[in-house]
Amino acid sequence: MKGLLVLLAVLAAVWLWRSRASAISQRPSSSTNQAAPPLDTVACRHCHVHIPRAEAVQGQRGSYCGLEHLHQAEP
Repeated sequence: MKGLLVLLAVLAAVWLWRSRASAISQRPSSSTNQAAPPLDTVACRHCHVHIPRAEAVQGQRGSYCGLEHLHQAEP
């Protein structure tokens, strides 16, 4: 009788362990999230800081990070 109870306890433990392992393996992992594509960047002709092309100020000689550098570089 005692052996039967031990066997049932072992079987229950194995069943719980396997059901938990299968539940964990079915969760979506964070590594499957798609990262955003990299932005196209340009360097400021005055300070050489890289900024997104959409935020850059365009001058006659190139791209700048702001109006201040545009006015300093292009008279």
